[in-house]
Amino acid sequence: MQITPFAVEQWMNEFETTCRYNLAETCVASLTIGELLEMTGERQRFLEALLPLKMTYGAIEGSDRLRTAVSKLYAMQTPGNVLVAHGAIGANALVFQALVAAGDRVVSILPTYQQHYSLPESLGADVQRLSLRAEDGYLPDLAELRRLVTPGTKLITFTNPNNPTGSLMDPAMLAEVVRIAEGAGAYVLSDEVYRGTTQVGDELTPSVADLYRRGISIGSMSKAFSLAGLRLGWICGPAEVLRAVEIHRDYNTISVGMIDDLLSSIALEHRDRILARSRRIVRENLATLDRWMLSQDRLSYVRPKAGTIALLHYSFDIPSRDFCVRLLRDTGVLLTPGSTFDLEHCVRIGYANSAAILQEGLQRTSAWLRELS
Repeated sequence: MQITPFAVEQWMNEFETTCRYNLAETCVASLTIGELLEMTGERQRFLEALLPLKMTYGAIEGSDRLRTAVSKLYAMQTPGNVLVAHGAIGANALVFQALVAAGDRVVSILPTYQQHYSLPESLGADVQRLSLRAEDGYLPDLAELRRLVTPGTKLITFTNPNNPTGSLMDPAMLAEVVRIAEGAGAYVLSDEVYRGTTQVGDELTPSVADLYRRGISIGSMSKAFSLAGLRLGWICGPAEVLRAVEIHRDYNTISVGMIDDLLSSIALEHRDRILARSRRIVRENLATLDRWMLSQDRLSYVRPKAGTIALLHYSFDIPSRDFCVRLLRDTGVLLTPGSTFDLEHCVRIGYANSAAILQEGLQRTSAWLRELS
């Protein structure tokens, strides 16, 4: 199978571990195990469960405890609608492998995480790209979506909240996407790893799995839950999809780690505390980014509605990779070039790292931009 190199992951592999100020980070500031157990009050119970734990393969689909905790993130799902995977990246890959065949039409809303178009392309799918525009608030043109979703379309796929722009489809728009999909008999794959990090309100935003009988929602412990090191995600969707996924999963997953399963269960059982922390961080840090953007006459952006990231456009005549490499070399600040999303003259910034890293990184970037001007 031939596949296009995964540009954003290769960028992070090359530079993430050597930068001083990581403003390419996409997770809300990561928790330590100690912080997680202190926040949840589960330190003693965790040790009591951990020490006698036999290091077997564990529950193949994910433990009943974990799948129950995941199901409670949704309005209409049961543990039987949940299948655990190795991160959202593993979950997305399994869905594409299970559902998409050569010649199938897949409509992917871009910019997005590259899995959502390169993977179906590698499977021989007819991938139609719907491009988001800044003037539309990076929300899809529904008339264009209707044109692309022809009868027999297999799948509509997107990230919501969007990566890399932080836009968020509201319930009315999601309902219209569902109507378009239903008219064609298509599945909808919604990668919702940033769900829970809205700038307004404390309730979880609607999930495609709850809105549509062919809706498939992908979640993860990485972004909103600050536990990327667990490498644990899930698929929430129709039983027939999960059964198809399980056939492929047997070839590349078997089970997730038992300790990862246990810690994820603890975190999700106390999700309100963790998500409250995440919302506080993203809201305070976005306010910092807002103030900084007001001082930058060569930069512009559409303010994110949710998530941990934003797309900054610049007016310098420099390719985005060169822009980011020079910034890193001169200041130690890491951003993500727009070229990793098939875009130019823009960069993705992650603003949910620690406040101190964000503030220092922005200050150093300001000084560098003044010299560049």
